[in-house]
Amino acid sequence: MKTYLKSIARFICIGVFAGCALRRSEPLVGTFEPKTTEVAKGQVLYNEYCQKCHPGGEGGLGPDINWNPAPSFIKKFQVRHGLGVMPSFKKNEISKDELEAIGKYMKAYKHQKRS
Repeated sequence: MKTYLKSIARFICIGVFAGCALRRSEPLVGTFEPKTTEVAKGQVLYNEYCQKCHPGGEGGLGPDINWNPAPSFIKKFQVRHGLGVMPSFKKNEISKDELEAIGKYMKAYKHQKRS
């Protein structure tokens, strides 16, 4: 069982870091306008919890997360458990619904028209 968990942890680390290391996105054209209240809520939460390390989803103190190819369950796992310098955020800090809103905001932001 212990070997199995180590293998999963390695897979997560490789997947996260392989997709995070490079800056790939182009700047947004215009300003981002949330289309739903949930995306707007996610934007506020992202700015509160994530922006300081991942400014605009790009690399900063933390890696680029705009083009991270990891599936959403791995991203959520990383938010909950941390990895490397990434802090963990427990459910009493960021609720399940808030984490979903952040994910929806990131998806909408990522698909905003680029230059």
